[in-house]
Amino acid sequence: MKPNELLKKLKESASPKACKTLDAIYEICMEQEQRGLDDFSVATIARLGYKRGVPKAQSLRNKTGESYRALLLSFEEQHRSDKPRKETRAEDDWIEEIQNPKHKLLARMQASELAAANKMLRDIVPPGTRIDVKDYHNELTGEDCRLNNLERRALEYIISEEFIGKWGFSISEYGEIVDGSGTIVLRAATVDAVKKALTYL
Repeated sequence: MKPNELLKKLKESASPKACKTLDAIYEICMEQEQRGLDDFSVATIARLGYKRGVPKAQSLRNKTGESYRALLLSFEEQHRSDKPRKETRAEDDWIEEIQNPKHKLLARMQASELAAANKMLRDIVPPGTRIDVKDYHNELTGEDCRLNNLERRALEYIISEEFIGKWGFSISEYGEIVDGSGTIVLRAATVDAVKKALTYL
């Protein structure tokens, strides 16, 4: 379906405000074609149309922006069809084979939504990026999670005789550090936790 045909179809069930936005997006895309550009991305069209009533990029990517993305996709497809045909088919060429106009429109909207989601994923995690997932709860052996010398000395000092004696503290049977009057300075299991960290980290 050509962009002008799709625009007409989309406006049949759209609100007056949405119709105005569709017209603005269509005009901007036409201007892109006149400039010889093939960039009909959500980000670009939102940037070019921010003074003409086009919603922000995030709004276009939301569910409420399905019809707008479908219109952008139709321009992209038209631009691809104007180029010399390659042996390989575009991923969404199958949409044109759908005979029912309503089903074709729904499929185009879904394809547009999927393309936008994939683009967002590529922006977040560029292709080829290596992602290492480490389970520090079960595996405390990697260099990334080991204490450095400064951190180790700091923990050792907390339970050292030097620190305990300097402040008149003592260690209770519950692993607490308490002052001379028995007031808890560091809560129960503190000493055990520090020793465990020093042993495994």
